Amino acid sequence: MAGLQRITQPTLDVLEVLLRSHKEGEKIHGWAIMKETKRSGPTVYNALDRLEDAGWITGEWEQLDPDANRPRRRFYRLTGDGVPAARALMAERRPAAVKTRPAFGFAPLAQFRVLLAGGR
Repeated sequence: MAGLQRITQPTLDVLEVLLRSHKEGEKIHGWAIMKETKRSGPTVYNALDRLEDAGWITGEWEQLDPDANRPRRRFYRLTGDGVPAARALMAERRPAAVKTRPAFGFAPLAQFRVLLAGGR
């Protein structure tokens, strides 16, 4: 596993969201990460690319019905090596966030599923 060459504040923001997602047992897509971190698409996706290149995360494209009227999403999750590496980095760089943050800062993962399924 290659190390991270650049550790920026946006990268830490993305890792924080990925760790919470991991804790909840969920994969999360880029748009949800953008929404949670309040960072722009290019910023989030550059961080995701660096994390994927380092082997800390993996991404997979969703299987989408050909009749769906939207683009496919790429879902991300921490790898087996990425979980302890991300925890260690966050404990070093943002110890207060690791200790005090609730499991998920937004309820949306469950709500996204309901909305995507057509519920309210």
